[in-house]
Amino acid sequence: MSATQSNTFDAIVIGTGISGGWAAKELCEKGLKTLVLERGRMVKHVEDYPTMHLDPWDMENGGKTPADILAKYPKQSRWGFDETTRHFYNKDEDHDYDEVKPFDWIRGAQVGGRSLIWGKQTYRWSDLDFEANARDGIGVDWPIRYKDIEPWYAYVEKHVGISGEALGLPQLPDSVFLPPMELNCVEKELQTAIAKKFKNRVLTIGRVAHITEGTKPGSGRVTCQYRNRCKRGCPYGAYFSSNSSTLPMAEATGNMTLRPNSIAFEVMYDKNKKRATGVRIVDANTKEILEFKSKIIFLCASSMASTAILMQSKSDAFPNGMGNASGELGHNIMDHQLGAGASAKVDRFKDKYYTGRRPNGFYIPRFRNIGAKRDNVDFIRGYGYQGGASRGDWSAVIAEHAYGKDLKQAIVEPGGWRIGMSGFGETLPYHENQMYLNYDKLDKYGLPTIVFDAEFKENERLMKKDWIVQAQEMLEAAGFKDIKSYDSNAPIGKGIHEMGTARMGKDPKTSVLNKHNQLHEVPNVYVTDGACMTSAANQNPSLTYMALTARAANHAVEELKKMNL
Repeated sequence: MSATQSNTFDAIVIGTGISGGWAAKELCEKGLKTLVLERGRMVKHVEDYPTMHLDPWDMENGGKTPADILAKYPKQSRWGFDETTRHFYNKDEDHDYDEVKPFDWIRGAQVGGRSLIWGKQTYRWSDLDFEANARDGIGVDWPIRYKDIEPWYAYVEKHVGISGEALGLPQLPDSVFLPPMELNCVEKELQTAIAKKFKNRVLTIGRVAHITEGTKPGSGRVTCQYRNRCKRGCPYGAYFSSNSSTLPMAEATGNMTLRPNSIAFEVMYDKNKKRATGVRIVDANTKEILEFKSKIIFLCASSMASTAILMQSKSDAFPNGMGNASGELGHNIMDHQLGAGASAKVDRFKDKYYTGRRPNGFYIPRFRNIGAKRDNVDFIRGYGYQGGASRGDWSAVIAEHAYGKDLKQAIVEPGGWRIGMSGFGETLPYHENQMYLNYDKLDKYGLPTIVFDAEFKENERLMKKDWIVQAQEMLEAAGFKDIKSYDSNAPIGKGIHEMGTARMGKDPKTSVLNKHNQLHEVPNVYVTDGACMTSAANQNPSLTYMALTARAANHAVEELKKMNL
């Protein structure tokens, strides 16, 4: 297909999730005619949220997914979904992958990607995180520091709307905050107990991408209604998603061409100019292969999908995949380990309850290994906690009150309080944790299968052991009862924070991207999703993806003006 006016653009963005939405918004607002490619179907804000207002009694089986349908989602269902959200998850038979060791790759192929179903926890990183690899002699050093990204954190936060409490902690810089959500009485009790017993530990309300006051830019974004139905798609746009915010803002410029059902598989390259020239896609409906040309390309398809595209972009110049002279492409997979912690019963506060369904919990920031001297523990880096307290409901009494007036009375009385907390731990970047492509097993689009070979190692195991003990100690300090630990032995991938595979670095011999998220070898290709991460920290990473994307888009436009790209 020859280049024509209809398939030539200033910029191409691959992916419409957290990173792709921001790339689209920034490039379009800066005047670039931008093609935005999404491999999945179209999802329009509000219009395509079919379950947003449904109660359990409005759905068959109370919204539970029948076993015969669940069987079509053997991998995606590991994370857990029901009929209120299943339409936002990939069907494994259409989007399969392989795993040498257990690896949960949870995905949603639609416009908006996982920004429709993310947990919305939003935390800045600090220099404790950006300096970690250099300090510990692990992996490679980040080519940036907190000062490089701090103004971009502030920039994106003003658009997103971050609810939270300022703490002034060096290891967890404060954001530009909207009013925080409220801790309930049991959580406040734990907060007080932790402050009394532990010098360097703080419990705060989670920092979340929810509007708690006023409005934010996008498609009718207004204050959170405390329904806790976020993952169905929020008709109020109260939580941040590409569909409610960045994509409508990009569309409003008149510069965006959005093309769903477009599976990007190759970045084209001109070896004489040493620049990428465009992208090849498979049309998901017609299976036709199409080409689109552009001056710059932003890969935002997710850490694994973006890297798969680079791996498939082979040529004489790049026999092992575009930008892979270092041999690091596909390596250094990271995630956050989770699924372990402690819980307890609370005998007090039987006269207290809470209002609404708060879509959030409490957060305990990292307190291990944050000073100049490492703590007396047998692991490096650290972890935080996310948790919450709530009261049981009428279902707990059914066994005792089968019928009659006793049942009627029990139904209107809430059950007892319980509280729990789960650790979120940092994973180190191990070169041997990798993904690769199997060309002997092609999907229905003729593309190779992604294979994962990654696992948590000893540092992660020791870290988890410590956070389980510390969780129990904090619950005990508050005087809670029947304290129990738990560990689901969640594999890598379960945190749904895949990172690495095309890391940033200072040296082209040991990294794939430079400090501006450009491929060292192809400067008009930018990668700004989780693939770019050099280390994992322990904080949720989406806010950092947003800031890096906005920063990279600004750099790309400036370089275009200088005729450098």
